[in-house]
Amino acid sequence: MKKIVVLISGSGSNLQSLIDATANGLQAQIVAVISNQPDAYGLVRAQQAKIPALSLSAKEFADREQYDAALMAMIDNYHPDLVVLAGFMRILTADLVKHYSGKMLNIHPSLLPKYPGLHTHRKAMENGDSEHGTSVHFVTEELDGGPVILQAKVPIFANDTEEDVIERVKAQEHNIYPMVVQWFVDERLVMADNHAYLDGRCLPMHGYVND
Repeated sequence: MKKIVVLISGSGSNLQSLIDATANGLQAQIVAVISNQPDAYGLVRAQQAKIPALSLSAKEFADREQYDAALMAMIDNYHPDLVVLAGFMRILTADLVKHYSGKMLNIHPSLLPKYPGLHTHRKAMENGDSEHGTSVHFVTEELDGGPVILQAKVPIFANDTEEDVIERVKAQEHNIYPMVVQWFVDERLVMADNHAYLDGRCLPMHGYVND
């Protein structure tokens, strides 16, 4: 059975979707949840699911490199097949990303390559976009720039608040993240030459499209 380590910073709603998936047929084990915020509610979710819940605060380290070295050691202690970023709000060093190349996934709340970074929902609304969404991608050294695996789109309506759009996007995240993790666990999904491949087929820039 494939082993997964999940990294979080906040409430852990995407973590919960993965915990639920493992209870409903996903043939993988979440062996640890690690947060850079000791008070993250996602750690409570992990404890409730009887998953080891750990925190590692950046305040204990002199710089990003030292922090990521300690984080890497903590992750490697669990020998994961896959590292899943589920709202982990830190920019990772090149050394850490290379260490898990092809074995680290992230979910980002935009239709990449649109709106990398923060405040994506606000940017989409301020630019008058009629749709927004979320992307699951492999993690590379380029911020939110790794090959996209799967996207989900949501509409933006004229009377929407930012919170409306956030909740609409989250609902889609909870659907597609477990699906992509399942593909990886089933060894259908790999990264090679900075491209994502599903069932041996190179995915296009915006990820999987159902013919």
